[in-house]
Amino acid sequence: MASIVACSSNVAVPDLPASRLATANEYQIGPGDVLNIFVWRNENISATVPVRPDGKISIPLVEDMVAVGKTPTRLGRDIELALSQFVKSPSVTVIVTNFVGTFDRQIRVVGQATSPRAISYRNNMTLLDVVIEVGGLTEFAAGNKAKLVRTIGGGKEVSYTVRLKDLVDRGDISANMKVYPGDILIIPESRF
Repeated sequence: MASIVACSSNVAVPDLPASRLATANEYQIGPGDVLNIFVWRNENISATVPVRPDGKISIPLVEDMVAVGKTPTRLGRDIELALSQFVKSPSVTVIVTNFVGTFDRQIRVVGQATSPRAISYRNNMTLLDVVIEVGGLTEFAAGNKAKLVRTIGGGKEVSYTVRLKDLVDRGDISANMKVYPGDILIIPESRF
């Protein structure tokens, strides 16, 4: 089990290693995503499909193809290859219309957010972006006692105190910081 180290909010939070951040910049399809698969000049094969919990999709002529972990372009090329048995020179475009992403590319928000949930990571996301995405803090949130849990090198989990109340209610932009895929934001309830 990974250890958790508590740090105060004035400690610099490290960025992700460059190798992990580079893969975070390309969207990878995840379970629950909805894909619009367009096969040029073959509307009867084109389809809008959800990615199943097992990570696969099915369209006419192609059953049970793994989609999870692939970019939309890579999935399009794989579908073209599978369809080439039935269609001459297929051209496939995959458009993600409902984003969830793979689990390792999500940011999870738990506790006293208006709508706590896992959200899909986008490039250059910050704490403010995450708080807006989950609808803000509840009236019972202890925003300045929130914790950001990040996995760093070697699988070690580190916990940092973040000042969400200062950021949201007071507009203190110094309390804003970048977030990364896999981060967990824990917003506790205030004690009365």
